[in-house]
Amino acid sequence: MKKQNASTVDIEELMPDKRFKIENLKQLPSQNCPCGLAKRAFTEEPEKTATIHLVEISQDARAHYHKRTTEIYYILEGSGQIELDGELFNVEPHMTVMIKPGCRHRAVGKMKILNIPVPAFDPNDEFFDAETDLTEISKCPSK
Repeated sequence: MKKQNASTVDIEELMPDKRFKIENLKQLPSQNCPCGLAKRAFTEEPEKTATIHLVEISQDARAHYHKRTTEIYYILEGSGQIELDGELFNVEPHMTVMIKPGCRHRAVGKMKILNIPVPAFDPNDEFFDAETDLTEISKCPSK
């Protein structure tokens, strides 16, 4: 069996018919998001099963919600709070938070997280209160 270095090899060119994909988050470009800066992996997958984002949370994260997407946050570094439907909860490394569709959320403080959106991240499923009628979205449980 031949060993490959996933950080330096374009896996898709090397093995286009494989049932897996490897991406290096360090090598992906950062993109602005409501929470700060995100590096997003697996965004080009046609099945749109899930993506994973390495997110640098900024102090001024913007509250938002999704109509179809569930997000799972895993706190890697730093500490602060997460606001879920208007309630603040303290978070620290190794804590996880599942955010269901319709739950308004934002992180407060400086931290680094992994965000796993299911299904895959869709920029058309990101909403801010000024853009929609609040009565159409059901609230997620806050505890």
